[in-house]
Amino acid sequence: MAAHRVVLLFVVGVVRRGGPGTFHPAVSVRAYVSGLRDTCRTIPAMTHRVAVLALDGVLPLDLGIPARVFNEARAADGSRLYSVGTCSIGGRPVRTREDFRLVVEHDESLLETADTVVIATQEPTPQLLATGTLPEDVTAALKAIRPDTRIVSLCTSAFLLAAAGLLDGLRATTHWTLCEAFAELFPGIEIDPNVLFVDNGRILTSAGGAAGIDLCLHLVRRDHGTSVAAAAARRCVAAPWREGGQAQFIEHVVPQDADRSTSATRQWALERLAEPLTLEGMARHAHMSVRTFTRRFRQETGLSPLKWLAQRRLAHARHLLESTTLPVARIARACGFSDPVALRRQFHTYVGLSPAAYRRTHGVPGVTAGR
Repeated sequence: MAAHRVVLLFVVGVVRRGGPGTFHPAVSVRAYVSGLRDTCRTIPAMTHRVAVLALDGVLPLDLGIPARVFNEARAADGSRLYSVGTCSIGGRPVRTREDFRLVVEHDESLLETADTVVIATQEPTPQLLATGTLPEDVTAALKAIRPDTRIVSLCTSAFLLAAAGLLDGLRATTHWTLCEAFAELFPGIEIDPNVLFVDNGRILTSAGGAAGIDLCLHLVRRDHGTSVAAAAARRCVAAPWREGGQAQFIEHVVPQDADRSTSATRQWALERLAEPLTLEGMARHAHMSVRTFTRRFRQETGLSPLKWLAQRRLAHARHLLESTTLPVARIARACGFSDPVALRRQFHTYVGLSPAAYRRTHGVPGVTAGR
């Protein structure tokens, strides 16, 4: 109640007009509040402080992404909504993965005052891949980050957050080529190889390369809304939101081991993807029982025959969408799908896009294709 009394006395003191005992609270409070709003408008908003940590082996392109995106996020008056600084351990020059070094302006103490910390892309070191541990100076720098600071990893720097214990029990992503290694090294973390980024609230991870742009734009959108993020994307000449996920870029290599027992049947099936192939028919071609064929097939490819067949049909459909202008219905038939709906269903499940959206992203430029 004491706090309420203080506020009431303050308001009375402000709104009193005329002589003793004369008050006009309705008019005066309104005028006071209006004046207070005008005063608040003249006080510039605090910019959100972003610290980017660069370690030896950093990828130069990825290192520049946070500053490029966040510096283009502007308020209505054109002022920047973020301030971005780059630091290294000890403030030392950083050896990049290319043939040059970078000089940064700050040491790791910048992380202690940041509102958001971004770990720029660094491929995991042999020590990290072998032991799941970090150098002591990197561990100390990450421990100095405030508990309320937002932490972001770009690409394979998710390994650093995992090794520091920041991803325990969470879902995460990293570059699809290293998702299996990540899962083996950190089994307590759910790794998703299909998405462009994962937002856990305070901790966020992104997939490879340009997915860092997607994640930074997502943060701008989360902090300041769609219009600010869209304007920042336009200034960067980037898509404000990309459809689909990382799955659309994953390569599925066809085994070429002709000496294996099911190899001839695999090649036979690849030449007949448009036909209604069955497990029994594939086993019969291999001169095996269904049980033996399935067991050997899984030993040689890591997949069941029907799962392998579905992957190959999907891969062939992707190839045709990328390299031809055939209508989607015709591509569905050529790849052994019962109809275009079945093809679209597979694309949404495993690629995260419709066939038409995939073609717009990866198809022959400048050519209008059939749907």
